[in-house]
Amino acid sequence: MTTAFNPTRLDLARRRRGLTKIALAEAAGISQVSLFTYSARTRAPEPETLNRLADVLHFPPEFFFGPTLEEPPVSGASFRALSRLTARLREQTLAAGALAIALAQWIDERFTLQEPSIPEYPGVDPEEAAMAVRTEWGLGERPVKNMIHRLESYGVRVFSLAEDTVAMDAFSCWIEDTPFIFLNTMKSVERSRMDAAHELGHLVLHRHHHSASGREAEREADQFGASFLMPRGSVLANAPRHGRLQDIVKAKQYWAVSVANLTYRMHKVGMLTDWQYRTLFGEISRHGYRSREPEAIRGETSQVLAKVFASLRDDGITMSHVAKNLRIYPDELNRSVFGLVLTLMVEERRLDSDL
Repeated sequence: MTTAFNPTRLDLARRRRGLTKIALAEAAGISQVSLFTYSARTRAPEPETLNRLADVLHFPPEFFFGPTLEEPPVSGASFRALSRLTARLREQTLAAGALAIALAQWIDERFTLQEPSIPEYPGVDPEEAAMAVRTEWGLGERPVKNMIHRLESYGVRVFSLAEDTVAMDAFSCWIEDTPFIFLNTMKSVERSRMDAAHELGHLVLHRHHHSASGREAEREADQFGASFLMPRGSVLANAPRHGRLQDIVKAKQYWAVSVANLTYRMHKVGMLTDWQYRTLFGEISRHGYRSREPEAIRGETSQVLAKVFASLRDDGITMSHVAKNLRIYPDELNRSVFGLVLTLMVEERRLDSDL
């Protein structure tokens, strides 16, 4: 364990738990002045004080002695939903991203994963860019069966934001030359797939072009995502002609998108008039389909992480071992990996009970 106390980790843990400095000091039973001195590197907390801070923040004491963690960069990253969040939740989310990046770096040190190969089309019309990526990836106009697997097969590191809120859509960033996408797994699979396609749009269109936080960039990423999951020709050939809601609910299964997204796309490609579009969205709202997706599809999980953790388990390395290496608790690790940790932890407990 690194012998020096690292105040940046104390700050990250505080933000991860959504606490202000005042709230943390009160909960740990220390003065605000003392907490300030720890954060300012003036002095390190005594072991007893550190244990109280660790208990309040639900991090092992050794977490605060590791190297400084790399966080998602605010500039040059896609923070579509972060702009709508409170400062507290925004900081919570960025801190969660830092822990996921630490996991990714730990995995990269031990496994050879797919090298990133994300095409870049700055300044290109979003629909044209989406079709160009589909062509490069050999998709043609076929539906994308599993969005997470597709992204991972081209080197994108995909992790979960298991926050208890649907306000967070997703966000993406580049860490050096590695693309990351963070998805909110509290949302429906259909909406999460569209979020993933939207973030792919940011990676393709906006890495070096301009900041990916403006309204125009969001519009471009929306257009890219819709075109990537529902190509114009595919929608014209396979979407229902009459525009009845029950037919659209059935048809959405073909592209594995939400009924709202397919309705929007049908209007965009000229299959629905403005009046039909407004009427359909009124029906969608009345049925509650904006928050509760009808005929929901099965969830998508990370194939890469599943294989990594299965390989580790074969070598006798449990998820508790991985968490200990990262100086965090297993439940924190579980939040980054789409529930795979929880599944494997259950299996590990069964194995232990059989010994």
